[in-house]
Amino acid sequence: METVVSFTIIGVAIIIGLAALGTALGFGLMGGRFLEATARQPEMASQIQIKMFILAGLIDAIAMIGVGVSLFFVFANPFVATLQQALAG
Repeated sequence: METVVSFTIIGVAIIIGLAALGTALGFGLMGGRFLEATARQPEMASQIQIKMFILAGLIDAIAMIGVGVSLFFVFANPFVATLQQALAG
């Protein structure tokens, strides 16, 4: 059972790490493209900025879904319950 818990902890760390990495890359690319677009067409800056903030919320939502799945595995691990049922019966 300790092996299942250990692999779950490693899996949770990978999920949270990849979510953070993906969010950082997404914000970096989006910010750079925003600056390029604003430099090309300064009169469109407010419209582009609104769209950028909407995309920022969506990028954060994806990362928060990963954190939610990770917390599910930490506090209500279905693999441990399955293992306990297999050992009991």
